[in-house]
Amino acid sequence: MPQRAATIESLPMAFALVKEMQADGLEWGEGYRPLGRLALAEIIEGRMSEAVDCWLDSLDGSAMRDRRNGFYRRHLLTELGAIELSVPRTRRFCPTGVLRSYARRGPEIDRAILAGFVLGLSTRKVGEVLLALLGRPVSASTVSRIARTLDAAVAAFHGRPLGTRYKALMLDGVVLARKTGAGALRRPVLVALGIRADGKKEVIDFRLAAGESAAAWEGFLSDLYRRGLTGEGLEVICADGGQGLLAALPTVYPGIAVQRCWAHKIRNVLDKVRKPDHDAVKAGLHDIMNAPNRPRALSAARRFADAWEHAYPKAVACLRNDLDDLLTCFRYKTLAERKQVRTTNAIERRFREVRRRTRPMGTFQDRTSMDRILFAVFIHQNKSQGTSSPFSLTHNS
Repeated sequence: MPQRAATIESLPMAFALVKEMQADGLEWGEGYRPLGRLALAEIIEGRMSEAVDCWLDSLDGSAMRDRRNGFYRRHLLTELGAIELSVPRTRRFCPTGVLRSYARRGPEIDRAILAGFVLGLSTRKVGEVLLALLGRPVSASTVSRIARTLDAAVAAFHGRPLGTRYKALMLDGVVLARKTGAGALRRPVLVALGIRADGKKEVIDFRLAAGESAAAWEGFLSDLYRRGLTGEGLEVICADGGQGLLAALPTVYPGIAVQRCWAHKIRNVLDKVRKPDHDAVKAGLHDIMNAPNRPRALSAARRFADAWEHAYPKAVACLRNDLDDLLTCFRYKTLAERKQVRTTNAIERRFREVRRRTRPMGTFQDRTSMDRILFAVFIHQNKSQGTSSPFSLTHNS
């Protein structure tokens, strides 16, 4: 059967053919890009010329007069690289609608730029990456304009209204480093994570702070309160042992039971114990934490004190001083429910992902890059839990 030659008359037809050929295992290499750019420019210029012809034809017989007025040059960045176009125009009309339909930058380019910011790159470094990708420099002003679309999403996330759909709240501060003129500066990030009635977890918000003082925590929590997180329906707040946070909680959320984080407490107790006894002490703490009910937990705590008070009085005092808050989780009947609220490990897991993503950088470039990547990681984690907010990391040109 003779083969039939196919005439490619449109971009959709071309894309369909490319997809079909790739499915057959054809390796393209890089040689197709120059020809692809020429073909794409020819198609776009043809459509713009058609638009000008239609405009002039529509004026026949009307009182309005117009005539062609030459061309001007314009660049378009695409996934094939940069193409240069001759844009036709008249005295009264320019086919900008055709250009808008193709966009000044392809969406893949914008996603590459936004991905660079999510990875913490500076404006200059994003431009360098795109130079290698496109074979043409992208101006810093263009990169900055696209960055502002991501920054707008971050600002909207920080300012969105909040509801009262959480049964538990986790609060923790984690230290990250960013670059300054005086070297690396370590600053905490205050994080609030909520547990919904269905057990799903959501990073509610975060804030880059100068420290973990009572004033810093009170400012962060008061902002959550003003936006709708009033504490209605909230059963418990799980917090680390930071004195600033513990001092701020009664001011913003009085009357809500506090659960001290068991993970932090175990680390604090073990800091006061010699290394050879770590395993035995940790086993005793786990007996308290995993007890089937509160009376059995109190019995395990007494046994722990009897066993270790002589050798490690400071370790036993560290546990005893906060025991009531450590046992708040026993208001829940099942171990599965208690596990959800007795540590801030859910926040720690999210910060491990932040560190994994930023480890090649060493430190964040600046405060804005910190905000961007934290937003990106937390939104991704929320989405995986089915609790994502409507904030996109893509930009529509």
